[in-house]
Amino acid sequence: MTRLGYQIPNFTYPDVGPDRLFEVIARQAREADSSGFDTVLVMDHFYQLPMLGDPDLYMLECYALLSALARETSRVRLSALVTGNTYRNPAVLAKTVTTLDIVSGGRGQLGIGAGWYQLEHDAFGIEFGTFTDRFEKLEEALRIIGPMLRGERASLAGQHYTAVDAINSPPPVGRVPIMIGGGGERKTLRMVAQYADESNLIAEPADLPRKLDALAAHCDALGRDRSEITVTWQRSACIAPTAEQAQAELDAYFARRGLDLASMSVEERAFFTGRFAIGDPDTVGEQFAAWLATGVDGFTVNMPANGHVEGRVELLGRTLAPLLS
Repeated sequence: MTRLGYQIPNFTYPDVGPDRLFEVIARQAREADSSGFDTVLVMDHFYQLPMLGDPDLYMLECYALLSALARETSRVRLSALVTGNTYRNPAVLAKTVTTLDIVSGGRGQLGIGAGWYQLEHDAFGIEFGTFTDRFEKLEEALRIIGPMLRGERASLAGQHYTAVDAINSPPPVGRVPIMIGGGGERKTLRMVAQYADESNLIAEPADLPRKLDALAAHCDALGRDRSEITVTWQRSACIAPTAEQAQAELDAYFARRGLDLASMSVEERAFFTGRFAIGDPDTVGEQFAAWLATGVDGFTVNMPANGHVEGRVELLGRTLAPLLS
C-alpha cells in the first residue's frame, strides 16, 4: 500500500527537449526507488493542468510511461494518480493495469477517479457528461475492473458500460491495490469504503478531520473495518541541502510560469505555495511530521519546482521515509 508516494506532475523542465525527457523522468523514479518511497505515480492527463501551467506544456501518456519506468525501478509500486475513468473503457483499463503489473513483476496499482478536466475531453472528443454521469460511470467501471483484477470474469449490464464474461488472462502477478482519488464526502468516499484499498485526498488541513470522519461513517454503514483502508494526503515539497537553495529553486519555478513570488501579497503567495513544504531537510521533515499528526496514514508528494534536479528526490525520500517507518 502507498504510504509514501512520489508523484511526477510535470514534464516540462529547463533545457530538456523530447530527446532527453525520459532520461530526466527515469532518474526521478530511480531516486524514489532507492530512497524510501514505496510508490511512483504519474499524471493521467493529456494537457497540463491549470494550477501547474499552460495546456500545451509537455504531458506523456501515463500507462506507456509507467511500463517504461517498470524497467528503471525494482521496488516501488507503479500507479497513475489518478486514472481518469472517462478516458478508457473499463475492461480495457483492467487489461492495461494487469499488463503493467506483469511487466513490473507484480508492482502495478490502479489509481482511479471520476475525471474532471473538461478541456481535455472536448479537445480529444471524449464524452464529458454531467457530474452525476461521471460518478455513475466510475462506480460501474469499478464493478467491472475489480473482478477482472481478481482474475474473475466480469459481467455488467449498466447504464454506461457493459461487459459479458470479460476474461482477463493472464491474471495479475499478485493482488493489485485500488486507490480512489478525491475527497467528495458523499459519493467518492463511499466508493472508497465499498471498492478500494486506498484513498488519496486533496484537501485543506482544516477539512481533513471531516473527510476522515466521513470515510469512517461509510465504512461503518457498509460493515467494513476502516483500518483496512490506507489514506494518503497529497502535498508538495521543495527541498534542497539549504533553505536558501530551496527558496531559490521555488522562485525560479514560479518565474518560469511568469509569477514573481517576491512581489505577491501574503495571501497571493499562500495561494500558490500553501501546499508546499519548503526548505532544508530538517525544516521539510518537521512540516511533514506535523501534517502526519492530522490522522492520515501517509502522503503522495510531488516536487514540481525541482524534482528534475539531480539528487532532490533522493534527498526528500531519505528525509521522509523515517517518519513513516
